[in-house]
Amino acid sequence: QVQLVESGGGLVQPGGSLRLSCAASGILYRLSVMGWYRQAPGKERELVASITSGGTANYADSVKGRFSISRDNAKNTVSLQMNSLNTEDTAIYYCKVVAIASASITYWGKGTLVTVSS
Repeated sequence: QVQLVESGGGLVQPGGSLRLSCAASGILYRLSVMGWYRQAPGKERELVASITSGGTANYADSVKGRFSISRDNAKNTVSLQMNSLNTEDTAIYYCKVVAIASASITYWGKGTLVTVSS
């Protein structure tokens, strides 16, 4: 059974930091891109950051310089270090993993809530 287990969300004050983690299990195929998306109330889901199996990272302009994505290929985990958080970062954050079989297969986590508020 495929599982993406996210952790690390919570309430933080503006200017604070949080670290999100996602552990993938039960996936029988090679993992390609891993990443984080977020969805704020009333808005569409958007890419926050992604990272390839080779370590190439891609960031949304709104988080560049503040967020850092990393992955552990041996453990099938991906993490997102979020610094200098502001209220606009408040959202549900979702882990996304793409596995490569005969075609690509996309898996999503259930999401973890990040609230930035004073």
